[in-house]
Formats: sequence, structure tokens, C-alpha cells
Amino acid sequence: MSKKGSCSSSIEIGGMVISSIEFSGKMALVIFTAKCMLRCPYCHNSEIIEGGDVYQLEEIFQKIEESIDFIDSVVISGGEPLMQDTQVFEILKHAKSLELSTKMDTNGYYPEKLQKMIKLIDYVALDIKAPFNKYEQIIGEAIGSQVRSSMEICSEDPDTFLECRTTYVPALMEPEDVVEIAKSIQCDIYTLQQFNSKTVLDERLKEAVMPLRDDVKKIAESLKPYLDNIRIKTYEFGEEIISSSDN
Repeated sequence: MSKKGSCSSSIEIGGMVISSIEFSGKMALVIFTAKCMLRCPYCHNSEIIEGGDVYQLEEIFQKIEESIDFIDSVVISGGEPLMQDTQVFEILKHAKSLELSTKMDTNGYYPEKLQKMIKLIDYVALDIKAPFNKYEQIIGEAIGSQVRSSMEICSEDPDTFLECRTTYVPALMEPEDVVEIAKSIQCDIYTLQQFNSKTVLDERLKEAVMPLRDDVKKIAESLKPYLDNIRIKTYEFGEEIISSSDN
């Protein structure tokens, strides 16, 4: 592994870990790609925004193969994976060649890049950080139309499961913003996540009030008229199903 230099045969990552929680129902090798174009105030992976350690793709392939007895999937997270789309495409292709399931976490900034590899992705977790028309106000980047396009690409592909997810940050948004999101998205499941002030990019948010689990649940309950499948994720109780079309 090298610390410097980059080309199409190498990728900057922030780490790799085997996990049972990143891909529901599956054991996954999670690859955290480095770099992100956004500077969300509540980012909890800020240490890899600017870059990470450089690995050759062959080293990533080898890690996947070494883990094959313990995993049934590969998750590409970040940072923003699609900043290194050529390399991510090759990793996904390699995972599929080994008959592993694949998942990608993305902020939706690059719909065109996502479109090119959607057939290699079984599960997309798409961050919906704000109502589409409030992105600039809430996170400082007017990318709502791009995120909407990414959502549509995923929802229109019959072979890709789409999770939309929002981190509820009371200092930046109101419960009504979450309702507005719910009214305007199309996905297989919607996850409302509890904000944690312990690890944030904007130091001012360290003093912000964290919502209680009951606060998050109450907002999620209000979304039932608009979405069939809803869950919350909190630090106290983990994942909880609020509404399910299977019931």
C-alpha cells in the first residue's frame, strides 16, 4: 500500500471492515472510499473528506477474495464513492464476478455516473439531506435536482433496492422538512436517522441539541400517509420499523 499518488488502477480509501449492520441481512466487507465534494455540517466521516490511503485495485480485489468465506456482500461507502467512479465500477464488477451482493452509499451528486453502474448494484442507500428545493439552505449546496435524478435512476431500475435516508438535525431543519421529503421521494424503504453531535464537521453543531429517540419516532409516525415502509435508526435502540407494507 502506498500513501501517495493516484491513477485509474488505484483508489483512495479511509478503511475497510467486515460488518453485519451495513447491509441488512448480510455480512459485508465495507470499503470506505475517501473524498467528498460536500461539506455537510453534521458529517461524521470528516477525517476522510480530503483523502485517504492509496491502495492498488488488486489489493482491494485480494481483500475481497480473502474475506470470501466470511461475507456474502460488498458495500462501497464513503466519503462519496462516485468521486472515484472508474475504480468503484471495477470493484463492483469484481464482487459480482464472485457472486457477491453489492451495495453503495451515495449522496446523489453524480446521477450520470450512477446510471453507468446501476446494473452492478443490488442496493443503493441514497442520502436525502433536505427537501430538494432546500439543499442550499440546509447543507450549502444547491444539488437537489441531481439528487432527485439519482433517486429516479434507482427507483426505475427493477433490480435495485433503494433506501432513501435522512439525518434529522434539529439545528438545521424542522419536522416539516422531513414531511416535505417524504411527500417527494420514491423508494423501497425510508430511514430517518438520529443526529449525533459527538462527531461533526462544523464545530458549532457540537453544542446542538440531539433529538431524542421519541422525537425521531414521532416524526416518522407522521410520514405514514406518504410512505409505506419507514424505519428509524437511533443510538439507543438501533433500527426500528415504524411502518411496513408487509404488515
